[in-house]
Amino acid sequence: MSGKKKCPDCGSLEIVEDSHYSQNQLVCADCGFILTEGLLTTTFADEGHLQGIKRVRDLCRVLRLPSLFEDTAVSYYQKAVKHPCFCLVSLEKKEVIVGCCVFVTCRQHNWPLTMGTVCLLLYTNKEMFTATYLQFLKEMSLDVPSLSLIDLLKAHVNSFKLFKESSGIPPKFVEHKEQLMNRTIQMMELASETWLVTGRHPIPIVMAAAFLAWQSLKPVDRLTCTFSKFCELAGTDTPGPARQRLKELQNILLQMASHLGWLRVLKLNRRTVVKYVGDLLQHRCVLLQTAFSRMDSTEGCSLESLTPETSQQLTEECPAMTEIVSLVGKKQKSSSKRAPLLPPCMLNPSKKVRTLEPSPEDSAITGDEPILDSEIEQYIRTPEEKEIFRKVQACL
Repeated sequence: MSGKKKCPDCGSLEIVEDSHYSQNQLVCADCGFILTEGLLTTTFADEGHLQGIKRVRDLCRVLRLPSLFEDTAVSYYQKAVKHPCFCLVSLEKKEVIVGCCVFVTCRQHNWPLTMGTVCLLLYTNKEMFTATYLQFLKEMSLDVPSLSLIDLLKAHVNSFKLFKESSGIPPKFVEHKEQLMNRTIQMMELASETWLVTGRHPIPIVMAAAFLAWQSLKPVDRLTCTFSKFCELAGTDTPGPARQRLKELQNILLQMASHLGWLRVLKLNRRTVVKYVGDLLQHRCVLLQTAFSRMDSTEGCSLESLTPETSQQLTEECPAMTEIVSLVGKKQKSSSKRAPLLPPCMLNPSKKVRTLEPSPEDSAITGDEPILDSEIEQYIRTPEEKEIFRKVQACL
């Protein structure tokens, strides 16, 4: 507002500065008369700068971020466009910088937002966004805390379309959001405790955990649903490594089931073990502790330590012992085949250990090389060393 200017049309003193797109002008607040015609011209750079700020605000409003986030993201964008590394980039990269400013702001305020969501809204390439984002952090000297796995899980699961019945989703596939969220978090904790998360991209393991959690809540209706169909119903892409993460999680569940008393008698496989996920998660701590051990829980039984000769002698003396000894032999054979619970990198190593080959210089050393004059003094003994050597020889 300016008290010195007066509207020539109505005489009002309520003069305000109005920004119409990239045009800055003084306008009467009462009648709308434009006072300053000369300010209607701006440079192309100013117009692009204002358009970029508008894009930042539009993206924040689409994501329904608080106004504080919007102001912070705008300030980051204003600093970025003045930086030498970003002032002369292409329009496509400027669009990515808009997403970087919003993404950094959300990360700093611990707001669950993924790169995939930003790339989807901006119609940009994920590889380009990642490279620009890392450069943006380096050049702007920003400290961004890493997003926790649980927050990432909640943000990803919230985007599923399985919580409302629609024409494309049958009623038996619709699930309550809180129940699916809690069961998926439990599956992710199990995956974290068994080294399935360390050093890996989180989205594939989140999708695998969500699929098993979703199936376990109503296994009768959902056991026939495939992983691809689940991703299609949820409205998400199928990550490439997700199928491998799914197999690893199923193997962990099978190993845990082999230590649970009432599940040992059942012939479970990767497909049917999902029926008992609730029981396995309930006794997770005890089952994992047992599965991590290489020793069988019945190693204290004296029958398992029988040698073949002793077993034959027992069966000859008491025919009733034949069945018992055969059962113990089968149990020993099955327990010996059971692999210990180890990280996937140890069970399936992808890289072979490289042995260092000797260099040509090292392989050419024979021991007969001449001693240099600068090193020869190191091999000549002093009189004191000779005396000590003589006394040692005499003692021997």
